[in-house]
Amino acid sequence: MLVSVTTLNDQIFTLEVSDELELENFKAMCEYEVGISAREIVVMWNGRPLHDDKRTMKQYGIKDGDMLLLQQIRGQQGQQQLMDSTSSGIPNIDFGQIQIPGMMGATSSHHQQPQQPAFPEEDPDAVRKLLLANPHELSLLKERNPPLAEALLSGDPAKFNKIYLAQRKERKEKELEKIKLMNADPFDPKAQEVIAEEIRMKNVESNMENAIEFAPESFGQVLMLYIDCKVNGHAVKAFVDSGAQMTIMSQACAERCNIMRLVDPRWAGIAKGVGTQKIIGRVHLGQIQIEKDFLQSSFSILENQPMDMLLGLDMLKRHQCCIDLKRNKLVIGTTGTETSFLTESELPEQSRLNQPQSPKSTVHEDQQLAEALARSQEDTSGASSSAGASGSRSFPESVIKELMNNGFSRARVIEELSIANGNKEAALLALFAKAFTVP
Repeated sequence: MLVSVTTLNDQIFTLEVSDELELENFKAMCEYEVGISAREIVVMWNGRPLHDDKRTMKQYGIKDGDMLLLQQIRGQQGQQQLMDSTSSGIPNIDFGQIQIPGMMGATSSHHQQPQQPAFPEEDPDAVRKLLLANPHELSLLKERNPPLAEALLSGDPAKFNKIYLAQRKERKEKELEKIKLMNADPFDPKAQEVIAEEIRMKNVESNMENAIEFAPESFGQVLMLYIDCKVNGHAVKAFVDSGAQMTIMSQACAERCNIMRLVDPRWAGIAKGVGTQKIIGRVHLGQIQIEKDFLQSSFSILENQPMDMLLGLDMLKRHQCCIDLKRNKLVIGTTGTETSFLTESELPEQSRLNQPQSPKSTVHEDQQLAEALARSQEDTSGASSSAGASGSRSFPESVIKELMNNGFSRARVIEELSIANGNKEAALLALFAKAFTVP
């Protein structure tokens, strides 16, 4: 059954539990969600606390769809006061735990430790130093926010400050507009569009999380199917494409193979597919050598085709070819000849997964990364080492709240703290780097 759980901090989540689940195990599940020790959790249902940890949900009468309230009671004295107060039918709820807007940083008692200063999001110079001090987050920023990363690597603080403040202002304006629409008339079409988009994006994120967990291979890239062959005695890397209607060849490859003299311009036209390209003409009969076989095929010559040659369905059906992906081979059915598909290192440059950049841009990028790493070492030379990581996923509530005060959700804060092994500064930096992305 599904039960909804809420806290005094307006945190709401749902749990799927069995009606035979004991209360102590239910508290342990809630401890993972809210970060409060199970010993300090008191579960309220219909205005009364549930005390017997050995009783099941069914014995308490909790049904599917019920709402439970979690309250944090520190020490045995607080729990005893709660039981005494509820004997009269009025629960003693600690309203001091409710966060009041504008009072997030206020302390409720003299013995509480003062909070540490929040993440310096208002200071672009501090943000720039933090990013330069972490090469991993720098690479992440370069991938997700190229304009800001370019300004960071340029070494010009004024340029970085300008872009950073502009992006931050734009993000705040979007958030304010979203909040304004969400608080508007629920029957307003614009507000409905915002709500629908939020629901859609949550479904998209959930779908992506499931894909990452259960089908991570779907995020990988696959190699194109190329084979080595010869046309008129000249070596060519041909792309095998069963989705193409005809076999095509680029004008540059036709000139290299000395078959332009056989092109019939009467077959000129326009090739339509993903975009359009001009067809110069057609070579009605040519020979392709695959391994020791010489196979007949026709070629349509395209003017601006980056691929040298593409073996289309006309040639594959004529020679009864079979694409054997299990053995990574192309089998010629009419002759029984087999040829292996090329590995990534053997592919043409434009078809590789990691396409090489021009020497000039590569050298410039290497220089930028080297300078950034050098500045990172200088900035972090006097920094103290972070505390040892803990294997537990439970983090201090004060640290979680401090990170949440910067505008991040509790789930994201806990996720980044887990990745950073409890290192607060590393988690803050990761949250910031992922937040400032260009949509």
